[in-house]
Amino acid sequence: MNETQRKPAIFSVDDPRLIVAESEAARRPPVDVIVAVSDENLPAMIVAPKRKIPWGTLFWSALSGLVFLALGLAVTNLVEDLYARAPSLGAIGLVLAILAGLALLVVMLREIIGLARLATVESLRLRALAVIESDDRDGGRALIDDMLSLTRRIPRLARARARIEGHRADIIDGRDLVRMAERELMSPLDIEARRLVVSASKRVSVVTAISPRAAVDMVFVLINALGLVRKLAVLYGGRPGALGVLRLLRQVVSHLAVTGGVSLTDSVVQQVIGHGVAARLSARLGEGMINGLLTARLGLLTIDLVRPLPFHELPRPALNDLAGTLLRPAGNTAEAPGTPKTG
Repeated sequence: MNETQRKPAIFSVDDPRLIVAESEAARRPPVDVIVAVSDENLPAMIVAPKRKIPWGTLFWSALSGLVFLALGLAVTNLVEDLYARAPSLGAIGLVLAILAGLALLVVMLREIIGLARLATVESLRLRALAVIESDDRDGGRALIDDMLSLTRRIPRLARARARIEGHRADIIDGRDLVRMAERELMSPLDIEARRLVVSASKRVSVVTAISPRAAVDMVFVLINALGLVRKLAVLYGGRPGALGVLRLLRQVVSHLAVTGGVSLTDSVVQQVIGHGVAARLSARLGEGMINGLLTARLGLLTIDLVRPLPFHELPRPALNDLAGTLLRPAGNTAEAPGTPKTG
């Protein structure tokens, strides 16, 4: 089939016979129209679910209220009975009840303050992560002020705080401010935290190796874990109370359960075998060594929770680094071949 070929010609833009066709992109509907139609078609998928009633919190709150009411009623009846027997006994009982109530109020206030400090430490860590990601200068300066306020009661950081005060005006980037704060304030605390973890792990290793009963091992490990968590929290400025320590321990144990921290990594087992210990030690001494390594793992996770700044400028301590120190005898200063340096 032969097609007639048109010769090239010149057209004027003002020619009324000229028809301009719309492009493919112009014939498409705008994006906002598509979004609006999609939103109208899916109303049920974007509706937020209703918040359920916190029955657990409601139960424990109501139970605590009933216990306090019962204690108050019991103390009131006791004071009335003492007054019925003798006015002097009633006066003594009333004074003791007032002192007990005042002491309970102070303890509760201290626990609330301790929980607030832990919340402050967690907030500082989250803010530091945000500043590192966004490089916000104002956020970095505000974080520096809060860090100086948090570490004001730590005498060993006096020189570090003075250096930060002297150089903070010279640094522009918010990310560099966080790095300076971590390098100056966290470096001496990390060294002390590492010493505390190694010391607690060695105690657990020795006691569980020579202890004759498993019940004694469990009690000692629990007490040692609580003490280690509290010492690390106080070291980094948290200073929690009893409830704060229990909360931290629960978070650490939950993290261990989620990440599989109860089982030792292959590298640690290889390190134990590499030292020639697994073939010569008794089963009891090997169990003590494993408990010590698990205590070290718990201490490292606690450091991540109570440290007000994340590990960004400084290296995070690893379990393999502490394992060489635990496996080395206390009086032996020479490093075994293949042992990581702990300095």
